[in-house]
Amino acid sequence: EYFHGERQQFDLPLEFYGTDFQKSVWAELLKIPFGETRSYLQIAQSLNNPKAVRAVGAANGKNPISIIAPCHRVIGANGSLTGFASGLGNKQKLLSLEQAQQRLF
Repeated sequence: EYFHGERQQFDLPLEFYGTDFQKSVWAELLKIPFGETRSYLQIAQSLNNPKAVRAVGAANGKNPISIIAPCHRVIGANGSLTGFASGLGNKQKLLSLEQAQQRLF
């Protein structure tokens, strides 16, 4: 459904297992709308911890459900694609897929 543009949000119950900080980062990922991005700095700022940019990146890398908790939507502060467990090429494909779907509506 996601890859065919039929699902932009997942409404299944989630129970994350990780540190409190990781869980707070993953909860922020769930707030990033389909087709949009946020920087690691923006995520850190939303957690009232703007110096935790690298820790946000590390938590992103430990995200166990990467499309449902959309860590691919997190980019560098300068707009660059950085870090993605499945590779930057796949990150670009996911972002392009979402942006193309957004243009349809």
